[in-house]
Parts: sequence; structure tokens; C-alpha cells
Amino acid sequence: MSTRDADDRREYYRIEDTIALEFSLLTGADALASEALHDASPLFNLLSDLHLLDFESQHLLRHISERDRTLASYFKVMNKRIDLIGQAMAQSLLREIGMPRHVTLSEGGISFDHAQALAVGTHLALKIVLMPQALGLLLRAQVVHCRIREDGQFEIGTEFEALSDAQRQLLARHILQKQAMERRKARDQANGPQ
Repeated sequence: MSTRDADDRREYYRIEDTIALEFSLLTGADALASEALHDASPLFNLLSDLHLLDFESQHLLRHISERDRTLASYFKVMNKRIDLIGQAMAQSLLREIGMPRHVTLSEGGISFDHAQALAVGTHLALKIVLMPQALGLLLRAQVVHCRIREDGQFEIGTEFEALSDAQRQLLARHILQKQAMERRKARDQANGPQ
């Protein structure tokens, strides 16, 4: 017999990651709404918007590149400069959110440890900053499991809700980049010093 939890574990590839994470409970109408969330922090909103705009403009850059390689190269350099500014902003934001912590992340959800239990079905607003690209996302999620661990902490498993296509693709890109980095690291360790 298949359970929802077992199905959740198999639907998406999961990675172990270290990210900045803050969450708040959504109640009443906020829990049932499907529109995008907005954070009180202008810095976080700006960081999030930077990455969404970058994602939305990628197809334009490809078209420009087909017509004018010099102009496309210039835009790529400008993009890198903006990314560096975003990374500097993220460092300030990390002081606001807190130290990065270990999580398990997929396109479908995230699990993390927490000092208190959360009821299954609880709706959350998750504020996350993915490193090293300093990608800020504010996502809706619902708690799908809460298990006590041997150390007294609770493992909270969540499923993302109402992700936009851009948010889903940004998560997928981060996961793919993290996988590639882990494969390179494993290959380098296997090859050892030459």
C-alpha cells in the first residue's frame, strides 16, 4: 500500500543543503490564499525580485545573443555585477534571518529540524535564502509530517503550495547546480592529488 509520505519521497530528487530559513505560521484567509506572499523586509523582497527578473529575462538574452554577441556579452557582465550586489545584500539578510541550517530540499518541499512540533496540515510562509547564489524565495508550504528525533528536535517535512513556474524553475536550477557541484567534488576526491 502506498502512502502519501512515501509518494512524496519519490516524486522529486532531494538534496542535502545548507540554507538560511525562517518560517511563520499562516492562519485564516492567509493560509487558504494562493497569491504570492510578501515579506516585511524590503531587502528580502528586492533580493527575491532580482532573481525572478533574471529568470524572466533569460530568453531575451538568448535572442540578443543570436543577433549581437558583443551586446549579449556586455549584458552577461552586467548580470554578474548585479549578482555580486545580490550576494552582498544576502550577507546583510543572513544576519536578519539567522545562521544557515541543514535541510533536505526538493522541488516539491523541504524538511528541517525545529525545537517544537508543528501539527500536520499547518500552513507556513517559508523565507529561504539559497547559497551561494543568494537566491531569496518566499514560499507557501504545508506540514506533511512531524517526527521527533533522538536528540529531542522535531523533523518537520513540508510540501510547497502554489509555486509559480518561475519559483519552481529557480528551485530546480539550484538543485541541479548543487548536484553538479557534489559530483565534481566526489570526482576530485576520487582522483586525489596527481
